[in-house]
Amino acid sequence: MYILRCANGEYYTGSTNDLQKRLEEHNNGIACNFTWKHMPVELIYTEEFSTVEKAFHREKQIQKWSRKKKEALISGDIELLKSLAKNHTDFKKDSIQKLLPGL
Repeated sequence: MYILRCANGEYYTGSTNDLQKRLEEHNNGIACNFTWKHMPVELIYTEEFSTVEKAFHREKQIQKWSRKKKEALISGDIELLKSLAKNHTDFKKDSIQKLLPGL
């Protein structure tokens, strides 16, 4: 799974089993319509997986993320990434009960 920064500043997330070949395809305008319109592209993040299915699942997960969340991942800012997660909370149960009595 990889993330590219396109010439227009947008991010493109994809997956492949041959990263070098896929990067060449992106920069030669033959990989996909989006990156072809926004060349050149720069590889800025990668993750490796044991199966194509796992990489594809991660690709689809990240594609749904906000730009800010992707940038937290790219920069390795795990605390920011956690704070941007929809289901993440640092509240203790008693803090939540103060905010929402009756729980």
